[in-house]
Amino acid sequence: MRLSQMLWVTLREDPAEAELASHKLLLRAGYIRRVGSGLYVYLPLMWRVLQKISAIVREEMNATGAQECLLTQLQPAELWQESGRWDTYTKAEGIMFALTDRANREVGLGPTHEEIITAIARDTIRSYRQLPQHLYQIQTKFRDEIRPRFGLMRGREFIMKDGYSFHTSEESLKETYCEMDRAYRNMFDRCGLKFRAVEADSGAIGGSGSQEFMVLAEAGEDDILFTEDSSYAANVEKAVSLPPDAVISSFVQCKKEHTPKKNTIESLATFLKCHPTEIVKNILYEVIWSPWQGDDSGTNRIIILVSIRGDQEINEVKLQNEILPLLRTMHRNGSLLDEPNSIVSLNLLDETRVDTINSAVRDLVQNRKQSVDPNNLISKLPYGYISPALEFQNYFETANDFSSTDLTRKFELGTGIVEKIKCSSDGTYKILDILKAVKDLSLDQRRNLGKEKTDPIYTLYAESPEFLRLADHTVENLQNFVTGADEIDYHVTGENWSKKCKRPVVVDIRKAKAGDRAVHDPSQILQTARGIEVGHIFQLGTKYSQAMKATFTNEQGEELPLVMGCYGLGVSRLAQAAVEQSYDKDGIIWNKAIAPFHVIVTVPNVGDAKQMEVGEKLYAELNAAKIEVLLDDRDERAGVKFKDADLVGIPYRVVTGKAIADGKVEIVNRATKVATLVAIESVIEYLQNELN
Repeated sequence: MRLSQMLWVTLREDPAEAELASHKLLLRAGYIRRVGSGLYVYLPLMWRVLQKISAIVREEMNATGAQECLLTQLQPAELWQESGRWDTYTKAEGIMFALTDRANREVGLGPTHEEIITAIARDTIRSYRQLPQHLYQIQTKFRDEIRPRFGLMRGREFIMKDGYSFHTSEESLKETYCEMDRAYRNMFDRCGLKFRAVEADSGAIGGSGSQEFMVLAEAGEDDILFTEDSSYAANVEKAVSLPPDAVISSFVQCKKEHTPKKNTIESLATFLKCHPTEIVKNILYEVIWSPWQGDDSGTNRIIILVSIRGDQEINEVKLQNEILPLLRTMHRNGSLLDEPNSIVSLNLLDETRVDTINSAVRDLVQNRKQSVDPNNLISKLPYGYISPALEFQNYFETANDFSSTDLTRKFELGTGIVEKIKCSSDGTYKILDILKAVKDLSLDQRRNLGKEKTDPIYTLYAESPEFLRLADHTVENLQNFVTGADEIDYHVTGENWSKKCKRPVVVDIRKAKAGDRAVHDPSQILQTARGIEVGHIFQLGTKYSQAMKATFTNEQGEELPLVMGCYGLGVSRLAQAAVEQSYDKDGIIWNKAIAPFHVIVTVPNVGDAKQMEVGEKLYAELNAAKIEVLLDDRDERAGVKFKDADLVGIPYRVVTGKAIADGKVEIVNRATKVATLVAIESVIEYLQNELN
C-alpha cells in the first residue's frame, strides 16, 4: 500500500478527550476516529490489526473443534424475560440498548448472547448423541455505558468473540473449559502480550466458576493479586487470603464506655489504647432486588448489617454474591413473599443515602397532600457507634398513622392481632407498633400491609420483619471485643457473642489485599499488579438452560437441562490493550503478529530519482515475497516521515537514504531502535529472518 493513496491523517497533539496513552496514540496515529460518545470508526490501519487478531482467534478456536456462526445483533425481549435478565439489563444496570419496534415489540441490541444461543440449542438439540457442541462468533456488541471512556477500552460499541458450549455433564464442560484456557493462552502468546490468567467473579453472566485473562499494564482498571510462586492469581473482587492474626483483647469485662467524637476505627483505637483487630465495626447497606417475572412488578428492599474486624475492608462484590442465595433461602422459609431473581443495587446506607430516602418519602407524602412530621422519617442513625445488635426499626417511622378500621378492614388483621398492637393516645396506630406484631401475620397479610406503604423502607418490613445480619470470618471467634453501643459517643468494651448480641450468619466478605498471606501457602505473600481484562471464560452450568427449558434426553431416557459454558474475548479491546502495554515516547510498538504492516519503506526525498527507484524496487520485491509493506512516497520532509513511522509503530523501517550510494539501505527495528545497514540485494532475506 502506498501512503500517498491511503486515507491516513496523523495528529501532532494529544486529543483532549483521550486519557490513556493507548487511546491518545490510536487517535494520533490515524487508527481510529471518534464520531460520538463511546463510538469509534476503525480506519484502514486499525481494521488490518483487528483482522489479524480475529484470524489468530479463529485459528485457535477452530483447532479445538469449535464451529463459527453469526447470531443476531437485535434480540427479542421475550428471550431475556425467560432468563430473568431483561429488567436487570434494561432498567437496573441499564447497559442494554432497548427499543420498541413499529409492531410495539420490545427488542434490544445484544451486549451478550446467552439467551439467543440457548434458544437455538433448545430448538435443535434433543439427544445426548448430539453433545457436546461448541459454537462461537466474532460480532459487534453494544453496551450503553454510563460513562464511555478510554477509547476502545470502554466504548458503547465493540467487537467481541463469544463462544458457547453445551454438554451432558459438568465433567464434559470442564474438559472444554480447560481447552479454552489453553486456546486463550495460545491466542495471547501469539499476539505478543504479557498476561496473567486469574480467578474471577462471574458477575451478571453467572455460573459456578470463571477465569479472566488480564493484559498487564499500569493503566489497567482491574487490580490483580498473585503469589511469586505462580500458584495463585485472582482479581481483587474474587481474591482470598489469610488476614493478620488478631491481637488478644485486653478487655475482660463488658462495659459501656463514653467515647466522645471517636467515630472512626483509628480514633477509637487510640482513645481506648487498643488494636484495630480488637474492634468489630458494623456497616449498614440497602439492597434493592427484583423478583422473578410473574411476581409483583417493581423492586424490593432489604437492609443488611455487616460486621467485620476493624482492620479489614468489605469486598462489596463478595457481599452482593452472598446476599442473593440468602434472600432465596428466606423466600423458601416463608420470610419473603416474592422469589428473588437478581440484585439490582447494593448501596451503602450512609447519611447521604438516608437523606435521599427521606426526601423520597416527603415527596410522596406531598403528592398525596398529607402532612409529614420529619421526626417520623428515618431518624439519625448512630453512625460510628452501631452495634451488631442494632434494632434498625427503632430509627424510623412512616408518615401515616392508621385507625382500628384500617387494621381490621384494610389490612384484614384479626382482633387477636390488633389487641397486641400499642394504641396511641389519639386512638391511632403507628407503623412501628404494627410491625412489632407482624411476625404473627401470614405472608398475604404482610403483602396487603405493604400496599399502603409511604416509606420506601417500609416494604422491607411488610415482607420480612427482620433485616439481614451478616458477619465476616474475621469476627467469628473474636472475644472481649470493642463495638458500638447504638448511641452517639458510646462504645462497649469486652463484648462477646451472646443471646443479647447474637453472632450473625458468617460469610467471607473481606477484601484481600497486597501483603496478606496466601491461603495455599502462608509463607507466600500476595503481590499486586494492574491489568486490563481482555478475556473471560465461564462455567455457566444450568443457569440459562433451566430458566429457558433447554433440555436433552440422556442415555436412560431422562430429560435433563443442558450444561453450558461461555467464553468471551474482546477483539477491539485487545488491540488497544496491546498498545497500552507496548509504546514509548515516540509512538506505538506493534508486535509483528498483529501489526497492520510488517515493513514501511521510507523514501526521504521523493524528488531524488535514485531514492525513489530503490524504494519502488524494494516495495515490489517485498510484496512479491508476501511481506506486508507500506511505501511512504508522500511529498513530505524526511523528519515528518520518520516521526510518522515511529508513531504508527510498524515493526521495521527501511530507509532509502544516503547509504544507497554504497549499495545499502538502513533498516530500523521499531522496538529496539537499532539501525542496521543492509545491502539492497539482501533486504528481503534479512527481513524474512527477522520476521520469522
